[in-house]
Amino acid sequence: MADTKPAPRMPEGKKFINKFNTVVEKYNIKDFVSESGVEVRTPINGQFLGCFIEDESDQLSDKIKSLKEVQKTWRNYPAPQRGDLIRQFGNAIREAKNDLSTMITLENGKIYQESLGEIQEVIDICDFAVGLSRQLYGLTMPSERQDHRMQEMWNPYGVVGVVTAFNFPAAVFSWNFAIASVGGNVVLWKPSPKTPFISILLKAIWDKTCKEANVEWAKDVFQMYMGGNIQAENICHNKDIRVVSLTGSSAMGKKLGPIVQERFGKLIMELGGNNAMIVTPNANQKLALKSILFSAVGTAGQRCTTLRRLIVHNSIKESFVKKLVRYYSTVTSGDPFESDKLIGPLISTESVHKMQQVLEQCRKNGHTVHGGAMLTSQYYIMKMQFNLENKEQTVDDMEKQNQYVAPAIVDLSSKDDIVKTETFAPILYVMGYDDLDEAIALQNDVPQGLSSCIFTDNLKESERFIGANGSDCGIVNVNIGPSGAEIGGAFGGEKETGGGRESGSDAWKQYMKRSTVTINYGDDLPLAQGVSFDV
Repeated sequence: MADTKPAPRMPEGKKFINKFNTVVEKYNIKDFVSESGVEVRTPINGQFLGCFIEDESDQLSDKIKSLKEVQKTWRNYPAPQRGDLIRQFGNAIREAKNDLSTMITLENGKIYQESLGEIQEVIDICDFAVGLSRQLYGLTMPSERQDHRMQEMWNPYGVVGVVTAFNFPAAVFSWNFAIASVGGNVVLWKPSPKTPFISILLKAIWDKTCKEANVEWAKDVFQMYMGGNIQAENICHNKDIRVVSLTGSSAMGKKLGPIVQERFGKLIMELGGNNAMIVTPNANQKLALKSILFSAVGTAGQRCTTLRRLIVHNSIKESFVKKLVRYYSTVTSGDPFESDKLIGPLISTESVHKMQQVLEQCRKNGHTVHGGAMLTSQYYIMKMQFNLENKEQTVDDMEKQNQYVAPAIVDLSSKDDIVKTETFAPILYVMGYDDLDEAIALQNDVPQGLSSCIFTDNLKESERFIGANGSDCGIVNVNIGPSGAEIGGAFGGEKETGGGRESGSDAWKQYMKRSTVTINYGDDLPLAQGVSFDV
């Protein structure tokens, strides 16, 4: 990495702990911040924020009993009234938007602007759920039998278990809670142990909303189950939790998913992404470059929809990569609360070291690595420095540095299966292609299938990409990147991404059981298919 001039040093921890304490006191959640238990530190500078107490395994049965009891009332509460309570919750989130965003940035280190966007997503899904509460309709079908009618009915499953990850600790919860609850379900949420306090904050706002709406009993519609892997497994094993929503890595899904399936529970999984972009010779390159920067670098490469693989036509690849390296050189890292910073820290030192190990393997495999260095902890504000020459780093060097990294571009010299494994860090693999069918094959040739996109101004190319011979992903975009999905569409992917769908469109059906109803309003009893069975 090129030499850099010393910038202001890492600030004292008081700056961040003061922000934390202000929010904690404002929303009266001090009782949930302990001096002992599971330790939580901000990745911004390692400052200790507080501890939370894990729920014991035997506490689950009490929570389930409480949820099942309140669901008897909640499922009979008219759906539009359920929707109205979600509306009030959304309004309370609006009022608390800045504070909630502050807590997200403190806990997972994403830049404040992105945290604001995440909370806006919570608000948006609440708005969506309000309208949905009046549209939980089923089909009516004509019967082949005289004086008969057929229809679909959608009814709640009951208890929905939600396990979420650190990177979107509020949004993914809200996709599940807002949609499941307007359908008459109740929700047990196990948040990531890395981001417990945003979940406690949301619970406090929900409880206050219920109290102010004079339906204080409804606060139990949403309950917390705090902990880590053990608590997640407990949720998956519990037969009273009819639907389980799992968000995390594909490895996590492979471990927990079969537990739910073995007991015939309903499973919704949002797992690994490993997303790709194809850039054709007909692309608006300026638009593509701008999209790559956000998609590959945003949230420090820790989105499930982060751009991991860039597939560029060989006729433009060399010049395009040079432009991209220059674009990357403008990215700044540091205090995620400062508006000129585009990258905060990675969530842990383990993530940093994993990134370095992967980049080292890329160099050994003969690929060209641009950037990717760890940024020394003595600096607080650092401009990303890119060196076109490969740099070797030792394990000792790694141990002396912290959670801030420069995003990396890996220009592949040949095909490499390393691109099939998702690394949750800002690494972008670049590969070339000669014809569109080859590019689509490269894009689809990974175990995951979440998000994909193509940049082209050619109608034939875009239509081929979105059709049956194109992308095999759940999200398929044209002239926008793979990141930043809107709540109006169903979110989810195929293959090792899990196959689940959450958020908008008809994803609400994931939380509901469908009944086919046939009603005979006549005086005779004709059988289907004209069967005669007279006595």
